[in-house]
Amino acid sequence: MSERSDRLYALARAATVHLLPAGNVDGPLWGSGFFVAPGWVLTAAHVLRPHLAADVTVAFRVRGSGIEAEARLERWLITDPRRPVVPPEEDLALVRLAGDPAEHPHECVWLPDRAVRHSGALKACGYYPGPPETHFRIVDAEINGHEDTYGLIIKPDIDLPGGVSGGPMVDPVSGAVVGLIKSRRRQQDGGKAVAISALRRFGATYRTVIAAHDLWHGEEPLSPTGDNWIDLQGGLAADQGECWGPADRREALRLLAALPPPPDAPTVAMLAKKARSSNLWPGDTPELLTWRDGTGLLYEGGRPLEALTFLRYLAYVERYVRARGDDCAALARWIDRRLRSEPRRAMHDFVRDVSLPDALRPAPVPAQATEQVVIPYPGPGEGPTVAVLLDPVIGAQSPRFFWQVWYDDGEGEPLLYEADGSVHGFRPEDIVQALRGPLGRLLRAKDRGGRPVPLEVALPAEHFDTAVHRWRFDDIAHLNDTGHLGARRRVVLRALERRGDPDKLWADRWQAMSGLRGFTSWRTLVEQAVPGSRSYRDAEGHRIPVLCRPAGRDPGRSAMRLALENGHGVALWHIDGHASRACPEACDTLYAKAEELLSTVGSLAELPDRLRHLRQQISDHPDEHAWAEPLALMYDDPRRPLPPEETEPLDAPL
Repeated sequence: MSERSDRLYALARAATVHLLPAGNVDGPLWGSGFFVAPGWVLTAAHVLRPHLAADVTVAFRVRGSGIEAEARLERWLITDPRRPVVPPEEDLALVRLAGDPAEHPHECVWLPDRAVRHSGALKACGYYPGPPETHFRIVDAEINGHEDTYGLIIKPDIDLPGGVSGGPMVDPVSGAVVGLIKSRRRQQDGGKAVAISALRRFGATYRTVIAAHDLWHGEEPLSPTGDNWIDLQGGLAADQGECWGPADRREALRLLAALPPPPDAPTVAMLAKKARSSNLWPGDTPELLTWRDGTGLLYEGGRPLEALTFLRYLAYVERYVRARGDDCAALARWIDRRLRSEPRRAMHDFVRDVSLPDALRPAPVPAQATEQVVIPYPGPGEGPTVAVLLDPVIGAQSPRFFWQVWYDDGEGEPLLYEADGSVHGFRPEDIVQALRGPLGRLLRAKDRGGRPVPLEVALPAEHFDTAVHRWRFDDIAHLNDTGHLGARRRVVLRALERRGDPDKLWADRWQAMSGLRGFTSWRTLVEQAVPGSRSYRDAEGHRIPVLCRPAGRDPGRSAMRLALENGHGVALWHIDGHASRACPEACDTLYAKAEELLSTVGSLAELPDRLRHLRQQISDHPDEHAWAEPLALMYDDPRRPLPPEETEPLDAPL
């Protein structure tokens, strides 16, 4: 064992504690844990469950090297304390010392910014009971397998004594705690552990703890022997300017911890991807709850990318925070100072010239309090969309569909997130239930604060009367939750037959419309008359086809077919329209209101959100806005074509 390793393990011992009942000095050992931030101990939930299941407020003791203090459970991940076995993803508990953390100075472990599951050699630390007193032990261990999402399998031939559950597992190479001991095998050697990335499952509490962790380490605290975790970590020194070293990481994370947290995971992912020049990181995307988590995406394998990539990410975060009026001057100064040690001067503009993508710019402030903020629909490079493709089952006696859910970040090729694995597809009335799980998960993962991701539903034009905007995924919702998809997010329909490369008529018309600043409604159906193909082809760009009939049966079906054949990418229609030959008076209202709606649109990209506002207001003003409830919108952007039919399936990162 090297001198560096000995010193690193001495720090791990100083941060490791054991848990005991309150009051009784010689009480039995419950298990082990370790300090992750001032006053915060992480342990295994199953260590506490037998003693706290009846009352989670019970006080107990934390004892370690030079420290003994009262503590209480702050939170655990257990969902059902009665379960006989705690699964790995729930076997974490955060314990908090009573009183001011400054009253009990102690060491804290270093937690990595990468959310990966370790493989290979490490050191397992913890306490075990042994007369006449409890003893600390550190043993060699090796992770040789993974289980579920967060489980680690400890190789046999390793003897873990009773009592070490909840203790830290230290990676001797990176100098970070990468796991927590879960259990040993009964009457065998080896055991199981939980990846430290499961800590992110604490959500807001994780943000609090990890900020305290980074701020504490950022002060460069020294142990009584003069050591600290960063100096003992493997990797390149910070003065090698092209490389991102441990000291760089410590200072960057300290500065990020002082900022307001990000509003959502997609914001972090988008800035990390921009920092990587739009290249995706390997593997799945973990939970992203803090700015720190974004730095964990800037690695290839276990090696950090070059310093310029990290500095570029920090610059994006600084622009984001500053654009919202928060102070991030300290971060900006450090970025400039760190750039001076980067020898490739010609590449410094790679960091200095970053600008936020449109999707992450602050929403404009309305001129008046009553004015609504309209979010433009994203074009290429302007933000993400989620698409559902409903492909009809060939030869089915009644309509049935196979479904696919796709994610498009706007900057590359769309990625297949999940596909229908059924044999016979789904009836229209069963589609919502089938999509509830996969589509709901993806929407929640990609929604940003105040800006739910748009949803596109592509299906054959003869099924355009599917009431997509009325779909809802929650049987029971909060009173302040707008449950229907069309009221919560921009929901548009696309023509499935247009998947793949767009034709020239469609692309040219869209380009012409994109430059316009005003639009009018075009009443394409007058009684039963349908304009000819030439009328559709020659229609001026500002004229939007509006139908008072359903698109799934004639004459609406013929009108929609002609619109698609002649390059129209935008249309509005009444999915519950009348069946009578003559138009009732309600049609005049529909066309007048559609004209009024289109007159408020300052650009084509505003139309989906303008319609969403109307849908949102229906419950508050049903008489005034009821005309818009059955209105469907085709918004079919050829610049972001649907994936072609033979695309190879890929997994989309969350």
